[in-house]
Amino acid sequence: MQTAIKNVFEDTGNFSIFTGRFFKEIFKFPFQINEFFRQCYAIGYKSFPLVAITGFIMGLVLTIQSRPTMTKFGAESWLPSMVSLSLIREIAPVITALICAGKIASGIGAELGSMKVTEQIDAMEVSAINPYRYLVVTRILATMLMVPILVLFADLVGIFGGYIGYNVRGSMSLFRYFSDVIEHLEFLDLMPAVIKTFFFGFFIGLIGCYKGFNAKNGTAGVGVAANEAVVAASLSIFIIDMLAVQITDLFF
Repeated sequence: MQTAIKNVFEDTGNFSIFTGRFFKEIFKFPFQINEFFRQCYAIGYKSFPLVAITGFIMGLVLTIQSRPTMTKFGAESWLPSMVSLSLIREIAPVITALICAGKIASGIGAELGSMKVTEQIDAMEVSAINPYRYLVVTRILATMLMVPILVLFADLVGIFGGYIGYNVRGSMSLFRYFSDVIEHLEFLDLMPAVIKTFFFGFFIGLIGCYKGFNAKNGTAGVGVAANEAVVAASLSIFIIDMLAVQITDLFF
């Protein structure tokens, strides 16, 4: 029991030091711009198809399942705005972030973990290359940039999925559907949802890099690092979302 508690505090301390080093290294030059764009491509562009399919299904299913209840209360005309607000405020950011936690955090953890156990990171240090700035800073900044973009993309595709779901048993033009969505959408509905996605991206990248950077016990440790990265990143998303909801309700 004492060993487990000791390990928790030790891991928390190491994670805090690792996080502090990010804010220190981010302001140092030269910045690895080529590696940053490569990570944006790997993290963002390659995730678009998965996010698009998931967003479309979310909007479609939410509309089809909500329609009977809305019709029962004579509020079918509110269906487009209800679906869009649900997607933008909560469903699309959280589900997209969880997808990114499973795909991106595990990928980063496995990649850096493999480099760690094969001593490639040590070789970079010997070659006078700062591995933290090259490997960690670029990946965290890339996730911070790409996760919000992926969420906005999921919002748009999800709303279109809602339009398809609405026309399964009804009839509404695409222009009218999106006009109804925009009419009931306010800036304060979008702003808090976008802001929290930057934190989602930060912790997805940070946890993935931390787990991979500290992998040990050979190749078996690579799988452990990837698995722990997914679990910890997913948990952090729910915690951040809970805090964001409370702050939004308090100030907005």
